[in-house]
Amino acid sequence: MSAHALHEGRDKDLDELAASARAELVRVIEASGAWDSDPVWREAFEAVPRHLFVPYYYAGAVTGRQRLWGESPDRRTRERWVRGAYADAPLATRVRDGELLSSSSQPSLMAAMLAGLEVEDGHSVLEIGAGTGYNAALLAHRLGDALVTTVDLDPEITESARRHLAAAGHHPAVVTGDGARGVPERAPFDRIIATCTLTSVPRAWLAQCRPGARILTPFATGLAALTVHDAEHAEGRFLHTSAYFVPLRGESRPEPGIPHLGALPARTREHELFRFLLELTQGSLEPQEAYALWEREGRPVRERYGITVSGDREWAWLDEPTGPYAWPLPV
Repeated sequence: MSAHALHEGRDKDLDELAASARAELVRVIEASGAWDSDPVWREAFEAVPRHLFVPYYYAGAVTGRQRLWGESPDRRTRERWVRGAYADAPLATRVRDGELLSSSSQPSLMAAMLAGLEVEDGHSVLEIGAGTGYNAALLAHRLGDALVTTVDLDPEITESARRHLAAAGHHPAVVTGDGARGVPERAPFDRIIATCTLTSVPRAWLAQCRPGARILTPFATGLAALTVHDAEHAEGRFLHTSAYFVPLRGESRPEPGIPHLGALPARTREHELFRFLLELTQGSLEPQEAYALWEREGRPVRERYGITVSGDREWAWLDEPTGPYAWPLPV
């Protein structure tokens, strides 16, 4: 048998395995309820082949990662690569000096975020953080290439995302630039979705949105969904979903760290919702103050918190934007 025939046979086996693994991933996301509010997203996840967007990735801990590659000469390694590509798990795609630079997010979280974005046919969408291009491909499948723009600061990331998208048959606008500045030449947008954590909402995004637009972004350890009223005003609450992303690169200010929590009860220190409150109120509440508030208010769920942007002010709040619990955010 010729080398070409062997290669074709290998590709056919991998294609069949990928199709089976993709169908299983769709079943897992379905069972999670991630797209219950907008089940049309199921069609995108059924159609877009995730393995084309992760030709290689790193398995294992940050140190001692194993690089899995779709072109490995070892059949079992290739099969492991395909199965991993369709696991409902984040995949590390770029690591430098032990630091995670880029990843493909957990598919069920991506599905929840896309459903939470509340897109409609004809909407123009800006994605902040191109990653592998997979999320842009899902958006392009739903809306069409012409209505999707994705931006990233790293030219290597945008170039590989563009290449992956083309391999999957999609050609949305892929822009190299600072995501905090948006993409004014492609504005106005009906939706903005970020795949990196913010410490404040860039004003450039509001200016590039149509009135009534929706911004969905990781913030603290949650997902804030804001309605844009005009270039100076936006407001909204957090979704119930937890979310952990790398910070938006290009921001000029350093992120403050979580203060020492040794004086608090151990169970509280590790509670996800308490950690969310600490992240959201950094610089405003001391840990003991946050703990007292958290207990007094019945350990609030994420949906009780929100963010308001008004002119040159921005603040997080509990229950009501003008209520007793409000904390300024850096601008």
